[in-house]
Amino acid sequence: MKRTAAIIFRSTILILIGVTIGLLISDNAYENNKLGFSFTNKDKVSKTLQLVRTTYVDSVNTDSIEGVTVNNLLQNLDPHSLYLPPKQATSVNERLEGGYNGIGISYILLRDTLFISQLNPGGPAAKAGLAAGNKIIAINNQPISGKSLTPDKVDNLFKDKNNETLQLTVLNNDGKLHTYEIKKDHIDLSSLDAAYMAAPLTGYIKISKFASTTDADFRADLLKLKKQGMQKLVLDLRGNGGGYLNTATALADEFLTSGQLIVYTKGVHEARTDYFATDSGNFQHGNLAVLIDENSASASEILAGALQDLDRATIVGRRSFGKGLVQEQFPFKDGSAINLTVARYYTPSGRSIQKSYKNGTESYRNELTERMKKGELFSEQNNLNDTLFTKQSPYHTANGRKVFSGGGIMPDIFVPADTTQNILLVKEIAARQLYMAYVLDRMQPELNKYTSVDVYLKQYTVSDKELGDFIKYAAQSIKGIDPKDVASSREFIKTKLKSYAARFKWGDEAYFKSINANDPVLKKGIEAVR
Repeated sequence: MKRTAAIIFRSTILILIGVTIGLLISDNAYENNKLGFSFTNKDKVSKTLQLVRTTYVDSVNTDSIEGVTVNNLLQNLDPHSLYLPPKQATSVNERLEGGYNGIGISYILLRDTLFISQLNPGGPAAKAGLAAGNKIIAINNQPISGKSLTPDKVDNLFKDKNNETLQLTVLNNDGKLHTYEIKKDHIDLSSLDAAYMAAPLTGYIKISKFASTTDADFRADLLKLKKQGMQKLVLDLRGNGGGYLNTATALADEFLTSGQLIVYTKGVHEARTDYFATDSGNFQHGNLAVLIDENSASASEILAGALQDLDRATIVGRRSFGKGLVQEQFPFKDGSAINLTVARYYTPSGRSIQKSYKNGTESYRNELTERMKKGELFSEQNNLNDTLFTKQSPYHTANGRKVFSGGGIMPDIFVPADTTQNILLVKEIAARQLYMAYVLDRMQPELNKYTSVDVYLKQYTVSDKELGDFIKYAAQSIKGIDPKDVASSREFIKTKLKSYAARFKWGDEAYFKSINANDPVLKKGIEAVR
């Protein structure tokens, strides 16, 4: 029977690509024989694991085997039914629940030393007087340095539940040692990275994930921009891998009018559920563009698909990832969890945008690489030549425009990827965190010359000499840098270096103001809402 709801809030979630999950295995369901087991056709997995625990020749970590076994089982179902070990489950849920218990810092390990790279505004560390660039020498009198120092070890020290107060020994930017007693507190993690006026009358909001607080954060930033004269909006979902289903429907509700169908879900064990817009939206009529790319997935595609099908927004960028499956999380007492696919979702026109996984998980995960090899990220025509889009489509928007199913959301306006971003040198620099390392090591005196982010963005440019100095710095970590790669990606590297420096000094919004300054996708988005 068909079920309906205005905006139904439920625990079903669309989990970010790349996470893993697991299956409940009972330790209490075994029948005894002379070995302690009755070998029936049921519970083969759990009984095999119990046999390994009790009779195998060597000692083994059955918890680890259990996770791998269950994950392999689930991966044979679909690529998004996965196992989350306890630490990973906690990390994912913290991101989506919008916060964690801690002191509110981000850090980087540089030359076996722990540097603070960013502070959460209003967090305990910021209130205590710590600053970006400080070196943490010891935590609770335990020295923090050396080649054995790893991000996992640092995380364990900061997140130790037995220590609600941390004593930090810090080398401040004045070159003096200071000791701080910092009590942990709840740290809010906003899912909105930036909200500012990108052009006259046009606001820009960047959403990184669909967390429990996203709609409230969006409403607050929307109000802020309206007070600054915003009448049109560009919503940036590039790189947004998803999050909660009910958050995606709540965001869609901000732009749609009462009674419009946002999305519906159904599965073999899940009756069809329709999600409708109410009349509570705060931006129901202004011109709207949505930016997507190949890493926009899941909840991002629900929102983009609804706005496209209902002709409410212009979709700009590149074809999205293509994840149309709904997961529900099933937690275990040890902190691990299963995210099991329970339904598919369908856009208002009735299309499923889930790409095929019939050739297995490995082929599925390599699909983006194959799209790149075929030139789909760099040419609109190469996209349209895909068999997904050459066949007749039965799906149309509210105004009769043809749309496609089975492989993500095709944008209304295509903008090719920047080829210079795919050069190995650029990827190596990012992987080794060399932009932030260089800012910490070399750029702080320059940054101190600027009184505000707006002055910095307007007046500072990365000179050719500065680029040369940065490449020399990077060459200490990356061997055999090809001058041709530097020449072809020079402008992109300059932009990234300037943007990382802005983030270090003024935060995430400053980063996006800088990185977006000459962004062709944003420019097309602004043009689309004029």
